[in-house]
Amino acid sequence: MPVSRRSVIKTLALAYPALKFAPAYAKQGVKSILAPGPFQGTRESLKAYEIPEWFQDAKFGIWAHWGPQSAIEAGDWYARRMYIQGEKQYDYHVKTYGPQSKFGYKDTIPLWKAEKFDPDYLVGLYKKAGAKYFMSMGTHHDNFDLWNSKDNRWNSVNMGPKKDIVGLFRAAAKKHDLRFGISDHLWISPKWFSVSKGSDKTGPLAGVPYDGANPTFADMYGDSEKIYTDLPWNEDGISEAWKKKWVERMFDLIDKYEPDMIYNDGHIPFEEHGLSVLAHLYNKSAAIHGGKTQACYTSKRPQDSEVGTCVFEVERGVVDNIWPRPWQTDTCIGDWHYNRETVGHYKSAKTVVDMLVDIVSRNGNLMLNFPLPASGMLDSDELVILDGITKWMATNSEAIYSTRPWKIFGTGPKTQVTKDANGTNSAEQFNEQNRKAFTYEDVRFTTKHGNLYAFFMGWPPNGEVTINALSTTTGQKIGSIDHVELLGFGKVKFDRGAEGLKVNLPNQKPSEHACVLKIFGRDLV
Repeated sequence: MPVSRRSVIKTLALAYPALKFAPAYAKQGVKSILAPGPFQGTRESLKAYEIPEWFQDAKFGIWAHWGPQSAIEAGDWYARRMYIQGEKQYDYHVKTYGPQSKFGYKDTIPLWKAEKFDPDYLVGLYKKAGAKYFMSMGTHHDNFDLWNSKDNRWNSVNMGPKKDIVGLFRAAAKKHDLRFGISDHLWISPKWFSVSKGSDKTGPLAGVPYDGANPTFADMYGDSEKIYTDLPWNEDGISEAWKKKWVERMFDLIDKYEPDMIYNDGHIPFEEHGLSVLAHLYNKSAAIHGGKTQACYTSKRPQDSEVGTCVFEVERGVVDNIWPRPWQTDTCIGDWHYNRETVGHYKSAKTVVDMLVDIVSRNGNLMLNFPLPASGMLDSDELVILDGITKWMATNSEAIYSTRPWKIFGTGPKTQVTKDANGTNSAEQFNEQNRKAFTYEDVRFTTKHGNLYAFFMGWPPNGEVTINALSTTTGQKIGSIDHVELLGFGKVKFDRGAEGLKVNLPNQKPSEHACVLKIFGRDLV
C-alpha cells in the first residue's frame, strides 16, 4: 500500500522531534523542495551523517561511464577537446565531420544510438563478476542528462538513443539486487564547455565562432562569458543562475530515481547549494529506510569527509595507509569514455585484482569503470577482463566482502604509495600511474569474524610463502595460530617462528593472481 507524504513526515517528526521541517530549500529562486528528515543543508547538521554499513561491506562496484561522447569512440573529454585547436580530438573532428562552426558537439548527439544496449544483460554480468553496486552516469561535463530531465531539453529521452538510460540501469540494478549509484559531473560544465564559444586561432576559419557562440544553444553550452582554454578546477566564474540550475537537476534526479549513491566529480560544490543536495539525498533515503539514511555522497576533497558529511573519493589513486573511515577509489580499465585506440591496452584482470585487494586492505572500495562503446555493448577484450575478475572472485571473495582492515594494511616492496614527479599525491588523487605490479613478496590483510586473511599477490617459485608480519619476535602482536587454509584448496601446513608465518603451498595454485590464506586462531585481530 503506498505511503503518503503526510505519514512519512509524521513518522520522521516522531523520530526526530527536535527537527524543524523546512518546506522548501531556502535559497531564493530555487524551486526544489528539500525533503523532510534528519538533515538540514548545513555543515553542522551533516556532521551527524554515518556511512551506511552496506557500503562498508560491498567493497566492489562497477560503473558505466557512458554518454553522447561515447558515440565518437575517441576517448574522454571529446566534447571539450574537439574545440581546442592542437588537440588530437580537434583534428579528428575536423577530418571526420567538418569545422566546429558548422558541425558542433550538439550535432554528434544523434550518432549515439545505443542500438545494442541491454542493461539487464550488462548488470547481470557485473553481478556475476562480484560487484555489489552499480553506477550509471547521470550527466557529464557536456551538460547532457541521461534521464528524462524536466529541467534540460538536452537529454537521452529527447535525443540520441531516446531512452531513459538512468531509469533502465536502475531497473536492472534493482532486479539483480545491487545498490544503485548515479554520477554527477555537472557543476563545472559552464567553464569546461566554454571553449565551444571560441574559434580557430589559425587557418582559413580563424576568428569564425564555433557553434557554442550561437545564443540559440546557450542552454547546451552554458552561460560562461569567459573562455577557459586552461581549465582551473574551481568555482570561480560560475554564475549564481547556474548553481541554482544544478541544484534543481540534482533534486530531480534524486526524486525520480532514489539512488543509493551520488558520485560527484570534485568537492561538494557551491557550499549551501551542494549541502542542500546532500541533505535532500539523505532525507529521501531515510524516508525509504525507516528513518535511517542508507545513501552515500562522494567528495574528492578530504576535508569534506573528515567528520560525517560524505564519503572520501580518490580518482585513479589510493590513500597511503588505512583510512579512518570507509572511502572509495574510482578508476577505469582504459579511458573514461570509450576509445578505439585503447582497445588491447586495458588494465589486465591481475591489475584490477591487485588494486581491489590493496584498496580493501586500506579500508576502501573500488568503483571500476568499463567504458561502453557507442552501441552499448562491451567489446571482446572487456569481456575477457570481466571473466578474469569473475573467476578470481568465485574463489576469493570471502576475503573481500564485509571485511575490515587489520592492524596494518600490508607488507612487502610495494607498501609505499609512490609520489609523483612533484612529490605530491602520496595520499590522494591520480597516483595510480606511479604504482608497480605486485608480486608474491607483497602481502595484504583483511579481517572478518575474528579470522585474519593474508593475500599474497603472486605465486612463489619455491612453493612456500612467508608472512613476515606474523613473526613471533618482530611481527604484529597476536595470539596463537591454530590452523591455516588456502582459499580454493583447504588446509595447508605451516610453521610460525622468528622469520614469520611460513606456509607450504600445494603444487597447483587455486586461482590466478592473488591467493589468500585464511588464518584461524586466538586474538588475531
